[in-house]
Amino acid sequence: QVQLAESGGGLVQAGDSLRLSCTASGRTFSSYAMGWYRQTPGKERELVAAIRWSRSSTYADSVKGRFTISRDNAGNTVYLQLNSLKPEDTAVYYCAVAKYSFTVIDGADKYWGQGTQVTVSS
Repeated sequence: QVQLAESGGGLVQAGDSLRLSCTASGRTFSSYAMGWYRQTPGKERELVAAIRWSRSSTYADSVKGRFTISRDNAGNTVYLQLNSLKPEDTAVYYCAVAKYSFTVIDGADKYWGQGTQVTVSS
């Protein structure tokens, strides 16, 4: 059974930094894409950043240059470093891992974490 455990959200001021972590269990995920999404009330969940098994990564335009996604050597933990936070980054952030190996995560079947709240005050 695949489970994702997230941590690291919180309340910060604009310009501050946070680091989100997500550890996946239930199998070895070194061959699976992982990513972070976020959602605000009334809006669809959107991809923030994704990292493939090759360690190549993609970012939403709104976070390029401020957020960095990475994963540990074993491939089961994914991190999201959030720098220069803005009030518009306020959202629930969800970790995700693709259900099938060697597939991109966006638009594909995936497992989800429970979400962690990030609130940025101005």
